Amino acid sequence: MKTYRDFDLFKKTFKKYQDKLGLNGYSIYFKHELIESGEFANITVNQGEMVATVRLNSKLGKDDESHKHIALSAKHEAIHLLLFRLEHRASCRCNVSDEEIYEATEELVNKLCNLIP
Repeated sequence: MKTYRDFDLFKKTFKKYQDKLGLNGYSIYFKHELIESGEFANITVNQGEMVATVRLNSKLGKDDESHKHIALSAKHEAIHLLLFRLEHRASCRCNVSDEEIYEATEELVNKLCNLIP
């Protein structure tokens, strides 16, 4: 039953930050499933359709279990949604690799996680 509570907290927290960040134009779908990469959570966005799918990993490795922070992961993914349009436009227009844009975005997301209460 713990995983259900984790997923419920994840959804509630994401929705809180979705509202706080003014991202209510998106349809959000939540999935609690295995993420093969081992990430705690992730988000995929279809900007044209204004749809996002937010996933919480249903199976973490034993080493990762002690480091998980459900609310922080939800906040992190909401900030990714905030920055997605900028990230997408940059990848379409700039002569920069997707990896460089991803690294810069991830750095900014982590900084904003610490700044946004």
